[in-house]
Amino acid sequence: MEIVKREIERVQFYACTDPAWAGARHGFSTRLGGVSPAPWNSLNLGAKLGDDPANVRENFARFCAAVGTDASALVKNHQVHGNQVRSVTRADVMDRPEASGTYEADGLVTDQPGVCLTIFSGDCIPILLYDPVRRCIAASHAGWRGTAAGIAARAVEAMVRDYGCQGGNILAAIGPGIGPCCFETHADVPDGLRSGLGPDAEPFIRPLSKEGKFSVDLKEANARLLERAGLRRDHIAICTACTACDLNTFWSHRVQGSQRGSMAAMIQLV
Repeated sequence: MEIVKREIERVQFYACTDPAWAGARHGFSTRLGGVSPAPWNSLNLGAKLGDDPANVRENFARFCAAVGTDASALVKNHQVHGNQVRSVTRADVMDRPEASGTYEADGLVTDQPGVCLTIFSGDCIPILLYDPVRRCIAASHAGWRGTAAGIAARAVEAMVRDYGCQGGNILAAIGPGIGPCCFETHADVPDGLRSGLGPDAEPFIRPLSKEGKFSVDLKEANARLLERAGLRRDHIAICTACTACDLNTFWSHRVQGSQRGSMAAMIQLV
């Protein structure tokens, strides 16, 4: 499976175009195709970064129209870099697309058609999950702390435990995020991954020439977590785009700090 870049009505986004994903409309946004001025230009989907709420609302309308999801059916969390997964229904849909999530969690899961699960990133790894057999979806936000805490695996566990999914049927799309080319860290990040993945973490950690510095591959680490949770490797698609490398297409918290907008990833059962 492959995640490809698409453009509809000047809105650029990434999605998995394999026919197996046909029952779940989904996409990973870029910063391109919206109405926000600098420093949020242009497709800012973050509600708490200082942008005009009217701009955020219009940006969601444009992004959802391009992806094929429903801007009036969004469910969001207040992301805290943990491993809490929240099961949601239509009762959890936001009143306004530009509103902020308040429930502290980094994962969402549902089997109700029409509910649009929405997570946010600005270097962290967005992960979308879909079981086309059981008709269940999930979305996870995986920074390095969430990766170490196994947020992606916790989402799979919730799908299996609470919705009757089977790991071998679940598809995963790992979206744009910071790559090992740009994710230079101190020892706390490798140590965190080792605490969560054990020896499986080692292939994703590379010591650098600078003493005490490491390069870490969060996308592949999350793919390994998904495999350990029961997914088939050929059911896991990984977007190679690095958010820190391409500031013309993405925002990067590591490079730009808080003077930026936010990308979103969303998924909705047809």
